[in-house]
Amino acid sequence: MLKEKAYKESYTLHYPVMLEEMLSYLAPIDGGKYLDCTFGAGGYSRAILDSSACLLTAVDQDPGVEKFAEELTQAYKDRFRFVQSNFADANCKLKGEKFDGVVLDLGVSSMQIDSSGRGFSFMQDGPLDMRMGQEGVSASDFIASASEEEIANIIYRYGEEVQSRQIAAAIVAERAMQPITTTSRLAEIVRQSMHYRKAKIDPATKTFQAIRIYINKELESLEMFLANLDNMLVPGGRIVVVSFHSLEDSIVKEFFKDHSVKKVARSKYSRQQELIEPGKWLKIITKKPIAPSEEEIKINYRSRSAKLRVAQKIQGGLSA
Repeated sequence: MLKEKAYKESYTLHYPVMLEEMLSYLAPIDGGKYLDCTFGAGGYSRAILDSSACLLTAVDQDPGVEKFAEELTQAYKDRFRFVQSNFADANCKLKGEKFDGVVLDLGVSSMQIDSSGRGFSFMQDGPLDMRMGQEGVSASDFIASASEEEIANIIYRYGEEVQSRQIAAAIVAERAMQPITTTSRLAEIVRQSMHYRKAKIDPATKTFQAIRIYINKELESLEMFLANLDNMLVPGGRIVVVSFHSLEDSIVKEFFKDHSVKKVARSKYSRQQELIEPGKWLKIITKKPIAPSEEEIKINYRSRSAKLRVAQKIQGGLSA
C-alpha cells in the first residue's frame, strides 16, 4: 500500500500515477531493456531503475525536463539514457531498437500544469501557450486565427463539450475587440458564454483540454506510436499505457483489441496445436482497465480519471 508521507516526499514535483501498479505489470528484470516514452519529472524512470539492475531509455519532447534527466544520468550512470523527442517518433529516433517493456503515461504532467508560464491551466494566470514541446502553433495563435466553425468542432471533438458552438461564438466576438492571450481571459470568456451548469469541474476545463489536445496533436501522436509498437517490443515484451481522457483510452483499448490473439477453433481430437489468427501479435493482460485506489486519489486528486491498460507481445509475433 502507498504511504502518503513517503509518496509525497519522494515526488515533490509530480506524483507518478499508479506507480506500484505500473511496476507490477511491467515487472522489470536485471539486464532487461525498458523504454519510458513520457519521462516528465522522471518518476516512472527512477522507479523502474530502482526496481532492478535494468537499462532504461527515456523520451520526452519537453526541453524543460532535461534537468531531471541529467539528475538520473548522474545517479544511474550507464543504465540511463535520455532522448528528446515526441514519443510518436521514438521508433525512428531509436532506430528500431527493441525493448522488454514500454511505458506510456499520456496527457499533461502536474509539473506542466502547475507552471503558469506554460499556459496549460487557468488556475493561475499566464500566457496562453499549451505547447508541450514549446515549438509550433501556440494556443493563442490558434484562438487568433481559427474560424468559428473550426474552434467549435475542436472543442466538441476533443473536449466533448456540448456547448462548443456558444463558446466558439463568444471567442470570435471577443477576439475581434481584443486579442485573447492569457489563460484567465480565455477561461472567463468560456464561463460567461455557457448556460449555467452546476458541475464538479470548472466550466472552462473541457475547452482548455480540447485546445491542448489539438495543438499538441496528442491523439495523432498516440496512433503513430501504436502503429510502430510491434517493432519496439521483443517477443514477451509488455506495453503499459496510462491514459486520462476517454478518447485516449478508447484508442488504446481498440488497438489492443484489434491486434490481440484470437485462437482458431480446432477439433479436440486434432493432433495439431491450436493456430493463432494471422496478423495478431498481442495478448491483453488487463481485461478491464486498472483504476487508481481510493488512497491514491486522496493523495493525488488528479489521478482520479486515470486508466491503466497492459498488453504483451506474444512469442512469434509479426516482428519476432
